[in-house]
Amino acid sequence: MIDKLAWLTFKEGQLLCARSHGKDIYYIPGGKREPGESDEAALVREIEEELAVTLKPDTLAFACEFSAQADGKPQGVNVNLRCYTGDADGTPVASAEIAELRWLDSRHLAEVSPVSRLLFQWLAAQGLIH
Repeated sequence: MIDKLAWLTFKEGQLLCARSHGKDIYYIPGGKREPGESDEAALVREIEEELAVTLKPDTLAFACEFSAQADGKPQGVNVNLRCYTGDADGTPVASAEIAELRWLDSRHLAEVSPVSRLLFQWLAAQGLIH
């Protein structure tokens, strides 16, 4: 099982997503915890590295959690995605490790990973994205 954290930020019924260099699919910005790191501390660190914005830790709130087959990994290797909402200082900009940032919604399911598809379907059912 691969444990990942994600920051959900919305604009006009769409979710901010990122694509790494050399990859075809988009993922939700975030990453993995370091040993002994809390979800909040890891998310603040990862989002600052990826998007050059500073999350406000006191505004972070758990939103949802999904598990699915990990993209590009052997069958049976799953990823668990814990998602948080929260406010940030700054405007997201792609870091060197990110090829592109895009605002996506449920019309873009073919462009995201299996676990992100579950998330997008849930977000659409909640009325948070189109």
